[in-house]
Amino acid sequence: MIVSIACNKSKYNYPETRKDSVVNNYFGTQVPDPYRWLENDTSEETKNWVVAQNKVTFSYLNAIPFKQKIVDRLTEIYNYERYSAPFKQGTRYFYYKNNGLQNQSVLYMLEKLDGEPKILLDPNTLSKDGTTALATAEVSKDGKYLAYAVSVGGSDWNEIFVKEIESDKKLDDHVKWVKFSGISWYKDGFFYSRYPQPKENKKLTTANTNSKVYYHKIGTSQNQDVLIYENPKEPNRMYGAYATEDGAFLILTESETTSGNGLYIKDLSKENATFVKVADGFKYDYSVVDHVNGKLLILTNENAPHYKLISVDPNNISKKPDLIPEKSDVLTGCSVGGGKISATYMKDAYSKVYFYGFDGKLQSELQLPGIGSFGGFSSQKDDNIGFYSYTSFTVPTVIYKYDFSTGISEIYRTPEIKGIDFDQYTTEQVFFNSTDGTRVPMFIVYKKGMKLDGYNPTLLYGYGGFNISLTPSFNILRMLWLEKGGVYVMVNLRGGGEYGEDWHKAGTLQNKQNVFDDFIAAAEFLIAKKYTTPARLAIEGGSNGGLLIGAVTNQRPELFKVALPHVGVLDMLRYQYFTIGRAWSSDYGLSEDSVMFNVLYKYSPLHNIKEKTEYPAVMVLTGDHDDRVVPAHSFKYAATLQEKYKGPNPVMIRIETMAGHGAGKPTAKRIEEAADIWAFIYENMGINPFK
Repeated sequence: MIVSIACNKSKYNYPETRKDSVVNNYFGTQVPDPYRWLENDTSEETKNWVVAQNKVTFSYLNAIPFKQKIVDRLTEIYNYERYSAPFKQGTRYFYYKNNGLQNQSVLYMLEKLDGEPKILLDPNTLSKDGTTALATAEVSKDGKYLAYAVSVGGSDWNEIFVKEIESDKKLDDHVKWVKFSGISWYKDGFFYSRYPQPKENKKLTTANTNSKVYYHKIGTSQNQDVLIYENPKEPNRMYGAYATEDGAFLILTESETTSGNGLYIKDLSKENATFVKVADGFKYDYSVVDHVNGKLLILTNENAPHYKLISVDPNNISKKPDLIPEKSDVLTGCSVGGGKISATYMKDAYSKVYFYGFDGKLQSELQLPGIGSFGGFSSQKDDNIGFYSYTSFTVPTVIYKYDFSTGISEIYRTPEIKGIDFDQYTTEQVFFNSTDGTRVPMFIVYKKGMKLDGYNPTLLYGYGGFNISLTPSFNILRMLWLEKGGVYVMVNLRGGGEYGEDWHKAGTLQNKQNVFDDFIAAAEFLIAKKYTTPARLAIEGGSNGGLLIGAVTNQRPELFKVALPHVGVLDMLRYQYFTIGRAWSSDYGLSEDSVMFNVLYKYSPLHNIKEKTEYPAVMVLTGDHDDRVVPAHSFKYAATLQEKYKGPNPVMIRIETMAGHGAGKPTAKRIEEAADIWAFIYENMGINPFK
């Protein structure tokens, strides 16, 4: 039943958004949901609303007088060659390269390291507009085949195809309805995970249940794939499988949420072998690194919040001795190469790398160029040569070649970016105290010689969730902001993994407000130390970080001039009903629980927008093909903000078409989006960056 029309008489002439009389009863609390109809992403009414909103937003953005200059500068600096670290399979090497403005990076092949590169797969040929992206690609162990998964329009749904490398022939193999799955080769086929086929008009919103693991044999149709594992009694659980590099064991992981997993193994040398439980329950995380000398090396946080590496005998799994015990820094990853174990640690959100023998004894440290992020080794177990990448805020990704026998690193590829002097910029790491006294780190990047006069335009970025760590990384699109005198700040909030599982848990469930308090305290620190002022402070975050921006904008709107929530989780009472949302409950909790309902309702961005409040300029960003955090979150939030806020600042929504949660977004769309973001920030700060 239609009860009213929300019509904001703002000078921006937002579209009228219909309101329904939908009300939910949560444990005696009546919660209106007038824009529930916007959850139907395929309805004509929703499509028309999207068109109308984009017309307002893009009319505003395109009228900003200096926007085209931003586009031109971003296009100019983005146009440089970018490489991935090479990886070896069989006798060949493979790597990705982007010539500069290609929408998607191209997969190349080398017969030998100093040989002539050959294009193996060019995703730019898969669609005219670059919106079909390569999600993952795996070369078979013998180097004969390439299996690759593609994503259309940024969706998490993948389709797997196979190419014969020698002949460059695409085979008839075609696997559909794959999601959140790797491709793991074994003999003449591969293991993968998939979900049942959804209804066509609900494929971007329907809840993903009944995950199953299959084996696909090359040359057969999908309906002949062998079911490896399913668990119909637990439809919300997710399953994945991968073979160890030597093909000795199949590893099965079982999870209910993003935190904690069960682990099972199957001996592939035995024809009728069954899965053996190594660890069940979902209290801890387990990941098999490799099978070495008859032992499975497993990275885990079992009774080790900073993680450790254990060694498990498949024939005696009751014993799990530590190989590399827990340390004060967080062990983020291990790999095997050159007859060694490389262990990557995180110290105050930047990388440290050490080498260990298979006996667990420390051998040496890999000397990195500075405070930055190590990209992990690309190497085979017994090869003496490996590759790794290193990056930081003002260090574009450099590829290094490493000789395990001599311990010598040499630069293999380094980007050449014309017109930018990176020596002009500096990065400092500072620590501040949050509301409850917790010490929180953040990185501040700016041009050398900047005055702390309290008036520098500043962008504060955060995430704070799912054990995900924010570490120094390079983004060429950020350089325009820095070269025009802007300050870029990245804060390492609780909820992330920067200090291990305790740091993660301190920002989840009933502790979620700690994340928002940390971010607010970061903003107050920047203002108190005269880096900036509220009139020159913009804030940004994506996904769980979009939730962060929505929450702090409601709680402390006077602190910020511009707020940019990307693809945010903004309706905390209904997130679990779409696609993979229920898996986030380990961080958020569920509104179906009376205790967690009260926690969620108190900070849910959608439900805490207030009338008679002066909000900063807000541009909500989402994609019409986002099936990770469905765009309904952003739609309902923007409609509510436009309904309730009557002030002079724009509160708009930018809806990218043929785009999803972010992965695989083509270069052209990345540049367009960045130009709109910088233009929106500058316009609302009253700055023309070219004067």
